[in-house]
Amino acid sequence: MLRLLPPIADPNLLVGPETCDDAAVYRLADDLALVLTVDFFTPIVDDPYAFGQIAAANSLSDVYAMGGRPIAMLSIVGFPKDRLPLGVLGEILKGGAEKGREAGVAVVGGHTIDDPEPKVGYAVAGLVHPGRIWRNVGARPGDALVLTKPLGTGIISTGIKQAKAPAAVIDAAVRTMATLNRAAAEAAATVPVHAVTDVTGFGLLGHLREMTRGSAVSARLEAARIPLLPGVVPLAEAGLVPGGTRRNLAAVADVVRWDPAIPEPRRAVIGDAQTSGGLLIATPDGRGLLQALARAGVTGAAQVGEITGEDGGGTIEVRP
Repeated sequence: MLRLLPPIADPNLLVGPETCDDAAVYRLADDLALVLTVDFFTPIVDDPYAFGQIAAANSLSDVYAMGGRPIAMLSIVGFPKDRLPLGVLGEILKGGAEKGREAGVAVVGGHTIDDPEPKVGYAVAGLVHPGRIWRNVGARPGDALVLTKPLGTGIISTGIKQAKAPAAVIDAAVRTMATLNRAAAEAAATVPVHAVTDVTGFGLLGHLREMTRGSAVSARLEAARIPLLPGVVPLAEAGLVPGGTRRNLAAVADVVRWDPAIPEPRRAVIGDAQTSGGLLIATPDGRGLLQALARAGVTGAAQVGEITGEDGGGTIEVRP
């Protein structure tokens, strides 16, 4: 739909919608640019406080994915005031505000409307040096692909909705989604980086496709090396795969080459639509990045593949 919008000619817009990047970046001065993003969604967990934390971490992630430092947040809320107690909204906003405080950011305002279905998110502003912006394009052949969080939150959220996800599986997913990508971004800033994106609604494959096509390169993923949340494969095997994940798999079918040995449930997890997922980083120093992530306390990160060559179509090969 972005193609229906008029073209943007402002020379100070350093990152716009052309490559479906994680946020917009607008130059304010030669040494300062503003990062702008917004995201919101319906509840994916039952606990309102945890939902607020996840919504904030998810929105803040876009700024980290651009190499920026968030400075302010605005809440965006739809809430059924006649169907749910206002105390529920209070817990949601408390969770979001406390996650923002963890990031060093205040929620400075917002807007709420009456809505039959709850929706919560944040608009986030951040700062970045114009010469140090990370883009979701620029990956080069030979780069390692490092993923900083395990996959599976979409499938587990479906398990929650159908009351089929075990408590320990839910707890692990909530912890992952509520974890900021701040430490991962700070670690990545210590090594050379060619391209970065965060893995959210389009899943690992969808966001990697944006990276490969935008960079005119191909990539190879190793399924066995991709970190997964505990308990997610059995849920996928039981058919608890959300519609968004199925759409993701269909959307990348023209560029993804699956090894026949990879079963359908595992394919679903690899293509799963994520909420507040990790950063996907293309770097020439995969080992150095993994060491930096470990020092920063980022657990579960792994090198999941590599950029393999030049390819205008952005082909992605997935091996067992």
